[in-house]
Amino acid sequence: MWKNNILETIGNTPMVKLNKVVAGVPGIILAKVETFNPGNSVKDRMALQMVEDAEKDGRLKPGGTIIECTSGNTGMGLAIAAAVKGYKLICTMADKQSKEKMDTLRAMGAEVIVTPTNVTPDDPRSYYSVAKKLSEEIPNSFYPNQYDNPSNSKAHYLSTGPEIWEQTEGKITHLLVCVGTGGTISGAAKYLKEQNPNVKIWGIDTYGSVFKKFHETGVFDENEIYPYLTEGFGEDILPANVDFKIIDRFEKVTDKDGMLMCRRIAREEGMFLGNSAGSVVQGLIQMKDSLKPTDVVVLVMHDHGSRYIGKIFNDDWMRERGFLEKEKVTAADLVKNHKASLITVKESDKVTDAIKKITQHNISQVPVINDKGDFVGSISESDIFSEVIKDANAQAKKVSELMKEPFQIIEGNTELDSILKTIGKSASAMLVKFRNNDYRMITKHDIIEAIAK
Repeated sequence: MWKNNILETIGNTPMVKLNKVVAGVPGIILAKVETFNPGNSVKDRMALQMVEDAEKDGRLKPGGTIIECTSGNTGMGLAIAAAVKGYKLICTMADKQSKEKMDTLRAMGAEVIVTPTNVTPDDPRSYYSVAKKLSEEIPNSFYPNQYDNPSNSKAHYLSTGPEIWEQTEGKITHLLVCVGTGGTISGAAKYLKEQNPNVKIWGIDTYGSVFKKFHETGVFDENEIYPYLTEGFGEDILPANVDFKIIDRFEKVTDKDGMLMCRRIAREEGMFLGNSAGSVVQGLIQMKDSLKPTDVVVLVMHDHGSRYIGKIFNDDWMRERGFLEKEKVTAADLVKNHKASLITVKESDKVTDAIKKITQHNISQVPVINDKGDFVGSISESDIFSEVIKDANAQAKKVSELMKEPFQIIEGNTELDSILKTIGKSASAMLVKFRNNDYRMITKHDIIEAIAK
């Protein structure tokens, strides 16, 4: 039977067992894969709930404008609902959010207003403040405010929690969720603890967020707040939707560890997931000593990897932030784009022969070989120039009379750092040896190109 519209496909997402990335973690580890929602995120559930509840009580009227602050996923859920139901959507987003999220929202018809990340929540420039101000200025508008809107938690109490209970046949012992607005963890946890009060609820937090310390001490410590790169969870406020009483434990995960695990999940489990998926798995690994082999653990995988192509899955972006080691450049890398075979001259050749080869191939220096093909010396245009100035008949001399020491021969796996210690000091070039006595020359130009990249 078909669906009447795309909104009817929200929910009933699959549960998938994790294997490789959780090797060594006791128990059965299950991923609730929320990317199967039409907007590729768990936020579709609560976005639709907020809209429909607002329609029912008159806060959202026909032809109205929905205005929301979002890290991207809630905006996507609202964009789907707005498209089907005929509303205009304006999203405010902090500038740390990925370009993919912004572009996707625009593609869905939303207006996106980008605001600075590194401002306090009550700063008039923050994405919270801008959304609220617009909702006060624009007629017939609705500000869902996902952080404090009870429809957020309600959506997960009505759908996510029951689905998890049914899919695990009531055997779930632990639920792990990255905490942002708090709706997913609080709503699902409420339902699950009503079925079995012994189910443990673990929240994943990030460094730069206030949740963990507040949960443990009751103190909102502003010193805990600082910029972080993780997207979609962690907060510098205490949303009303975070029910701290129902959460048993918080664990912080670093930006680096979460993002590296996100990449591992893609490569080892074949699941292309987002930032929070990596962090929730990493958090589980950090807490694995608290688990038993009989435990059934459910991790909520919030969103899709396509949201993070330009960041987490971009090697250059990751290296710039120190999350990936810089690739070690080798001698083979330096000469991989050399198309021509190595140009040489024989020691018995005339200097004029060397000049022709240097000119013809637009090179500045060549190795010198003997009749057996052994490297016995080197000659450069500067050597020839110096000799010609002193002796007008120099061109008629043999190459052996002008040649200098042969170039050093190195293996293809020699690293750039090692090459830099020699070239330019005791050598102007080097030869790289490959199989079958195939050689290529490294010059200072090759070095400069590699450093400039």
